[in-house]
Amino acid sequence: MSEPRINERIRVPEVRLVGPNGEQVGIVRVEDALRLAAEADLDLVEVAPMAKPPVAKLMDFGKFKYEAAQKAREARKNQVNTVIKEIKLRPKIDPHDYGTKKGHVVRFLNGGDKVKVTIMFRGREQSKPELGFRLLQRLAEDVAELGFVESAPKQDGRNMVMVLGPVKKKADAKAEQRKRREDAARPGLEDEGPDDGDPAHAAPASETPDGVVADAETPAAQVAVVE
Repeated sequence: MSEPRINERIRVPEVRLVGPNGEQVGIVRVEDALRLAAEADLDLVEVAPMAKPPVAKLMDFGKFKYEAAQKAREARKNQVNTVIKEIKLRPKIDPHDYGTKKGHVVRFLNGGDKVKVTIMFRGREQSKPELGFRLLQRLAEDVAELGFVESAPKQDGRNMVMVLGPVKKKADAKAEQRKRREDAARPGLEDEGPDDGDPAHAAPASETPDGVVADAETPAAQVAVVE
């Protein structure tokens, strides 16, 4: 969005003038409005150029731009991006690998992220889609407390895909992570020593040294894949 016209860049015969505190001054010649702005050591800013006549306000334009930039920065900081993680499984996965992959799904859902679960069929496995369907059902049941089936299992070429949505909202998950970091940095806590029974002292799931997927925030269109 382009910046509004200010001061001498306002080239209309007259404006509907608004004072620095929002008071209505009325319709005045633009020359008179510029004079009032100079006397108050303020800027004349056109805030409604399509009005007839245009509306202009007396303000400190530099301060206005700074506050607007601060608000935009705060809005970006508080923005929650939808992230989709992806887990790939084979229909005949062994119990150990299944436990590992399920752990990734649990971690992602705990972080407030969606999880796309893909079953990859190869060769003769394609003739037994029920194996993939049962595996996806089992996974959904195992993580039912943390996530729900947002998109039911469906065949996609040689693959079968299911999407799990998190029960915990992304904003809530980020707030909990922030609280854990603040608690860990609070003076005196390190003297008490870790308590294995207290989840507040456990390392955040994102710090689990699995070395598989980085948990950095990504735009919604980007997908992190665990194979």
